Amino acid sequence: MIPLSNSIAYFCASIPMSEEDLKEYLEEPVAALPPAIAAALPKISILLVPYLERANGRDRNRSKAGDYVSIEKPPEGRLTAATHLQMADETVLVFALKDQEVSEYHYCFYHQLATLLGDHWSEEAEAVYSRLLREELNADVHGEVDEPSWRLKQALRRTKGTRGGVRGGKTFRQYARQSFIDTLTLYLHGICCDIDVDTGPRQLPSRFLRKRLLALEQLYPPPEGYAVFPEQLEE
Repeated sequence: MIPLSNSIAYFCASIPMSEEDLKEYLEEPVAALPPAIAAALPKISILLVPYLERANGRDRNRSKAGDYVSIEKPPEGRLTAATHLQMADETVLVFALKDQEVSEYHYCFYHQLATLLGDHWSEEAEAVYSRLLREELNADVHGEVDEPSWRLKQALRRTKGTRGGVRGGKTFRQYARQSFIDTLTLYLHGICCDIDVDTGPRQLPSRFLRKRLLALEQLYPPPEGYAVFPEQLEE
């Protein structure tokens, strides 16, 4: 493993990487991490491979993790972009590089990190973010940031006695965690790259999305020299 920071290292078992590739795939995404998030993450090893194949559930000889490295491109229904393996003292993140756009890789990279943080989010982060979600739900705000949190939000709305769920039931906690992960993914991706949020019927209205990003900015300020919103670049 080649160190990238005090807690993150990588190994490339895929295509040869030029200096420019190394910057684009590893150095720049890691450098854009907010210091508070970098400090909260466990020891991470990044493995870059050609392809990842999701194992057939009927094949009991396959790894329990359900994903394995492939040199050849797997069938479309079994192709996956990223997976992770939790070990005693570190987390291994595995990313498939072939036939994948850099922007898609960046999304997968930050989504994996956001998931790690969401699995062990602090009491402060949970309290701040859950309060925002309760305000949105009480105001009957439509939409979400990504598909997983959208589905859980719809499940929460269908739950009998939704007000009770909003106050902190199991269904709400599941939704809050996934919404935090999806929104944090967008936040981290936006610090590193110039991205646009697609509008659509399932997209959270921009003023509520901005409130979430402002809250995350307070919890996890970006590194010096990085911006969250376009107007900060001008400053």
